[in-house]
Amino acid sequence: MGDNKPEVWLRGKVAGVPNLLQPVAHALLQSMEEIEKYTQGFPEELLWEMPSGRASVGFHLQHLTGILDRMLSYAKAEKLSEAQFAYLKNEGNSNEDISMKILVQNFRKR
Repeated sequence: MGDNKPEVWLRGKVAGVPNLLQPVAHALLQSMEEIEKYTQGFPEELLWEMPSGRASVGFHLQHLTGILDRMLSYAKAEKLSEAQFAYLKNEGNSNEDISMKILVQNFRKR
């Protein structure tokens, strides 16, 4: 992932992904690259800070992961599980045990 690479959608088709789903694959890959780029070197002590009362960076990373997980369930016509509801309820709760690295890894797993 270099700064001189074009955006993911300009790099061509994603192998193994049907044509109708190419935009989704491109968006997810672009999101992952940008999350990794913009969180690199981010100070851990600011992860759960709420600047001017706004949502923390930690919340946003948890929320992106949660949204993706829930949307994938909906796409498979599945109901949300109790674990998904619990995750949603806890999005943004300050948790010093959850690091930037963990949040980025959780997004990558989805």
